[in-house]
Amino acid sequence: MQTQPEITPANWGMVATLGLVWGATFLFIELALTGITPFWLAAGRIGFACVLTLAIWLWLGRKLFLTDETAWGALIISSILNSAVPFMLLSWGQQTVTSGFAGVSMAAVALIVLPLAHFSVPGERMTLRRVVGFGVGFVGVTVLLGGQVFASSGDPLEPFGRLACVSAAACYAVSSVIVRKLPPIDPFGLSALTLVFGSLVVFPAAIIVEGAPVMPSTDILLIIAVLGLIPTAGANLLRVFVIRSAGPVFLSLVNYQVPMWSVILGIVILGEPFKPILLLAMALILSGLFVSQWGALKRLFGRKASPSS
Repeated sequence: MQTQPEITPANWGMVATLGLVWGATFLFIELALTGITPFWLAAGRIGFACVLTLAIWLWLGRKLFLTDETAWGALIISSILNSAVPFMLLSWGQQTVTSGFAGVSMAAVALIVLPLAHFSVPGERMTLRRVVGFGVGFVGVTVLLGGQVFASSGDPLEPFGRLACVSAAACYAVSSVIVRKLPPIDPFGLSALTLVFGSLVVFPAAIIVEGAPVMPSTDILLIIAVLGLIPTAGANLLRVFVIRSAGPVFLSLVNYQVPMWSVILGIVILGEPFKPILLLAMALILSGLFVSQWGALKRLFGRKASPSS
């Protein structure tokens, strides 16, 4: 019988870091879009991250290979679903939907991962506690984003934009499950390959949809470099570590943190108004996390309290 993956303090730290990093990403994307088109922004992020990660991987003297040749197809599919397709879907979808709907769509990743992992990943059972915990967290995100979640943008293409956002969430969920099921491979190599295959899709798509790129200003290039370095290259590596060690269900907790950090950073950095409802939303999100991961938390603190540890 397969047991649930062991959740370590390092896993918790990486998930918390990913939540903060991806929450801050929205601020940089908003700035970057003032000087570059959406698809080329996605291409710039992935391309920069790909070159950087691949260079470091090769500098370390590693080879790009999988011991199981049949796994290459799964790796290519997961790579495309991890970055290229959802980046493009979100870029297109957010032109016609409210930011609230886009945010709650990303929170839905956790709810999509649950049944997928239940049926395809050993040890990732969809228990009642997990369902309740993830449901409470999702309600917390909905409360956090407020009425704009249900508001209409009035755009005639809005239904298709909403479908694009939900489809992007499904891409992230499926990709996480596939990565977990891949045979043993060095995490750095897996991260590099993910970005390589993503680049092979997003660059041609950007040319087809938006034409040849226009050279942006130095400030925009700097923002793209930051987006490529931290939330794309660095965060992608952390994502691989978490999935391979703790599983896709645990990783999906990040999607509840991202909207929360986005709102908090907007208040702290951009001076956006503080709303008391934020406290209720944070309480719900953290309560959902606590309930869904009660077993992991109990084992973690139980191990720390043990005299033999």
